[in-house]
Amino acid sequence: MSTNPATGEEVGRFPVAGPAEVAAAVGRARGAAPWWAGIGYAERRHRLLRWRADLARRLPELAELMHRETGKPVAEAIVEAGGGIDHIAWAARHARRVLRSRRVPSSLLQIEYSARLEYQPFGVIGVIGPWNYPVLTPLGSIGYALAAGNAVVFKPSEYTPAVGAWLAARFAEAVPEQPVFQTIFGTGETGAALTRAGVDKVAFTGSTATGKKIMAACADTLTPVLMECGGKDAMIVDADADPDAAAEAATWGGLTNAGQTCVGIERVYVADAVYDAFLAKLVERAGRLRVGAEDADIGPITMPAQLDTIRRHIDDALARGGRAVLGGAEAVAPPYVHPTILVDVPEDAAAVQEETFGPTLTVARVRDAEEGVRLANASRYGLGGAVFSRTRGVELARQIRSGMTSVNSAISFAGQPALPFGGVGDSGFGRIHGADGLREFSRPKAITKRRMRSPLPSLSFDRTPRQVELITKAIQLIHKRG
Repeated sequence: MSTNPATGEEVGRFPVAGPAEVAAAVGRARGAAPWWAGIGYAERRHRLLRWRADLARRLPELAELMHRETGKPVAEAIVEAGGGIDHIAWAARHARRVLRSRRVPSSLLQIEYSARLEYQPFGVIGVIGPWNYPVLTPLGSIGYALAAGNAVVFKPSEYTPAVGAWLAARFAEAVPEQPVFQTIFGTGETGAALTRAGVDKVAFTGSTATGKKIMAACADTLTPVLMECGGKDAMIVDADADPDAAAEAATWGGLTNAGQTCVGIERVYVADAVYDAFLAKLVERAGRLRVGAEDADIGPITMPAQLDTIRRHIDDALARGGRAVLGGAEAVAPPYVHPTILVDVPEDAAAVQEETFGPTLTVARVRDAEEGVRLANASRYGLGGAVFSRTRGVELARQIRSGMTSVNSAISFAGQPALPFGGVGDSGFGRIHGADGLREFSRPKAITKRRMRSPLPSLSFDRTPRQVELITKAIQLIHKRG
């Protein structure tokens, strides 16, 4: 049963899939995959764009369902769903260009063979989605996997099954012929069954700890995996930054979706020259935010157990000498957490080292942006990040150890369909979105074809000593210069 985290209202009831039901769904997908791959890029584009148009037309309905099931404000749900719709459109329109069969240059040493590169669909992709962004995040895998010609079996989070079912139902209206996109429901046991059900690849979004378990399960069958795990993203505010603009971005980047964002800002390192101005603006902006179930900026914490983590991080920071300039221990009022800004928190505190996943920010004064980069990189995570600087934003962004960085904004990379999305370190590996996302759900296939007799038969036992001598001279002629 799915419930509204703010009110306890029942949203829907869904059958839990055991190993037999999961295997049956994968079997149906296995039967549908050749048909879906066989209709070609043009027809897949047509069907996916029809699905996307239906989602756009019914956006208010979808946003309201997301609000009921996650508690997030309707405005945030609209922004999230719009991003997912945009990704479906990009994947549909660019799949052929990115994945089409193409000739590639042949080696001068084997000029008698033509060379061709193709990208073929895996077959069946298992997608395990999160609860915090139940549309944008899974569609970043599902949309690209479908555009590449795969069938998909999707297990949404047990906290957001209704949203997952709604997405699959709308797809079935655009593609009624075959079960190309199916949804299964359940807890972690259902997800574990999916990894063992014979899918050709698993795309996972969730915690690092769960991701490691999925990798271990998939290792038994050498099933490839895509891991989008946790983050502890940092913002660097340079001495020449606009403190008000940086504070506005930190407020949204850290507190949107009640801080339940894998690429949300959790740490801020501010150059001494603008620290005081930045902190004052941040506290003023965060203090204005409304918390509640309706007509609010910040909704409830969707997963009740996360409240304990948020409370522990705040308490530990305060016990270690940190100060709450907004919020604090009393900010945790289940099912809500009010915005909390912590300063003077030691770098080895849980609030700095571990993913909090709540509407809290630690703000640290640093000598300069270089010190901020050093501290930002002292993390086992490496998902996203942000830099505010008038003169060297891109330069600093390149120095941050992360898969993505926004300059003079926060989380803006997630809304750019042409850009890859993913992290390094404990934040995972593999990429969704963009051309890399399409290739992530495809197998590269190399094909060579003889087009003439071999002038120098290097790939044959019939070569003569004289031909070996000529092959040697050819290698030296081509490669002798440094």
